[in-house]
Order: sequence, then structure tokens, then C-alpha cells
Amino acid sequence: MKAMMLTGIRQMEMREVNDPVIKQPDDVRIRMLAVGVCGSDIHYYTQGRIGSQEVKYPFTVGHEGSGIIVETGPAVTRLKAGDRIAIEPSMPCGSCDQCLSGRSHTCRRIKFLGCPGQAEGALSEFIVMPEANCLVLPDNLNSDHGSISEPLAIGVYSVKKSGGVKGLRIGILGFGPIGMSVMLAARADGAEKIYVTDKIDERLEIALKEMVCSASNPLRDDIVKIIRDHEPPGLDVVFECCGQQDALDQAVDLLKPGGKIIVTGIPEFDNWSLNVENTRRRELSVQFIRRQVDCAETAIVMMSKGTIDIGNMVTHRFPFERTREAFDLVAGYRDGVMKAMIDF
Repeated sequence: MKAMMLTGIRQMEMREVNDPVIKQPDDVRIRMLAVGVCGSDIHYYTQGRIGSQEVKYPFTVGHEGSGIIVETGPAVTRLKAGDRIAIEPSMPCGSCDQCLSGRSHTCRRIKFLGCPGQAEGALSEFIVMPEANCLVLPDNLNSDHGSISEPLAIGVYSVKKSGGVKGLRIGILGFGPIGMSVMLAARADGAEKIYVTDKIDERLEIALKEMVCSASNPLRDDIVKIIRDHEPPGLDVVFECCGQQDALDQAVDLLKPGGKIIVTGIPEFDNWSLNVENTRRRELSVQFIRRQVDCAETAIVMMSKGTIDIGNMVTHRFPFERTREAFDLVAGYRDGVMKAMIDF
């Protein structure tokens, strides 16, 4: 089969590799339909690492996937050949202290699809996954919904970890796919007002289509003044979704005393900094987000019921053989890209 593999910094090649085979009784073999390009994939493409997770070349990334079951192991009971599924990329051990305490996303022995040193990714014609990692798609959802269920679940989880935003006034700093996922989840949760910022005007246009209160570009706008003019007391919750120090600083300035910062973005640097005066005196809370836990099925149900509409998220499509073009587009933030989707 063919797999699209990272071979160096900003280098990628289509290679012939062995077909994956079922090894465990509960494994299933999946023919891939679509894979979304995630910001973490781009980190591995342009930097070769995220923190201590360093790529050993060649390596296949990709974890936002959907596909069709083509073969099942002897212990599989819930799935059958022909089922269309979304892929949950996280494979926890189920027995460590984190798993047993309900924190499978911080499992001590986790394997994550497309994560260096853990599991080869989804940018292959076929992959093998445990049955538990396959979520059957309702008839009214397509492969895009399946792939986007993964980042959308992070948005749902971020809102959940904030304590909920019903009736609250919130900010979302960084309106890429994760920021948009947070916005969709927050709106579904009943946020009273949503303020959005991003450095790409086309993304702000999408935000305005989604009827947010305001959408500002920090490259030319004083976003703190703009939002504070609307909300003099400050915001209740701010979601940092771009992994930028200046956004974290803005989040601090936007919050009311007792407000919360939810850090969902993944930075390319190693250390955040926070202003002691502005955080301590106003007793701000900071919550970091690590992927998600138990929210993928919720995201699928919300899309199926129409509670969340992802119709504005996918802006670009590429066939599998042009995956590198997709990665270069997303890495360069070109052409107003929101979500690039790879079609098999």
C-alpha cells in the first residue's frame, strides 16, 4: 500500500509500505476515506518535534481520520465490514493510575495515532486500529464529519473543562480549526456572547458568518480595547487556541477578576510566561488542555442532531498524492485556509 511519510524537515514522500495486518483479536483493518491536516501534524512537518516527541524519519503522521471497515478480528462484535467510522486516535493502556482515575488522555503508556514513538499515523491507504477506537458514523454524517469529530471533541472538552459557558461572555484567541471547534461547542453550550480574534482575515470572515459578536485581527486592531469597549467588566472565560505568548497576555488583560484562561493551543516554544500582578491580584485561573477524553462520541451526536454545524470548517481539499501541497498550505497559513482535508 501507499503511505505519505515525513522524511525530513518540510520533506514528505509517498512510499510503498507493507499492508497493515490484524494482530490482536479485537483489531479491525480500515480503508481510509479522509484525513484532516492538524496543527500538530504541521509542528512535526516544520519543526520535527513537539516538546520531547521527536520524529525519527521516515514517519507517517495524521490522526484526524475516517474510513471504512474492511476486515475484523475474531473478537470484534460491534463492527462489520462496510461500516463507515470515525477514528479515535488515542489508544490508552487502560490499567495505569491515570486510566483508572478516568484520565485516559494522560495515560502513562498511551499510544496515539501519528505520534512519534507511539504509532504510525493515518496518512496511509489502510490502517489497523482496536475496535474500541472506531466510532460508527450515523447515516446523515459523511467522512468530513468523521475526521472533524477529533478536533471538535477537543473543543467540546475545552468547554467542559472550563466548567461550562452557558450565559457567559467569552473570548476565543486564535480562530483556526481548534478555535472554531471551541466556538461551535461554546455556542451549543449556551454562551451569551463570543468574541473572536485571528491574524487571518478569511478566518475572521468565517467567524462573522457564524454570528460571533466581533472578529478582530491583532495585527492591526487593539483587540483588548475593542473587546473591553463591549465588555467593560471583562470576560468570564478566554480560550487561548493559537499557542502564542501575545495571545496569552491578551487573555489576561481581557478577563474580569476570578476569570478563567483555558489554554488549548500548542506553542512551538518551551515556556509560557504570566504577569504576576495581573494574574494574582485578580485571582485568575489557568487550565491547560491535553487533547480530550470521552468527548468524541458526544461530538458525533451533536453533529448528527444538528446542534453543531461544521459546514464552514473545511476550506480546502487535496487528493492523497498531493498531501505535501496541503501541508505547505497550512504551514504557510495561505489562501485563508481553515481546515485542509486529504481525500483518498
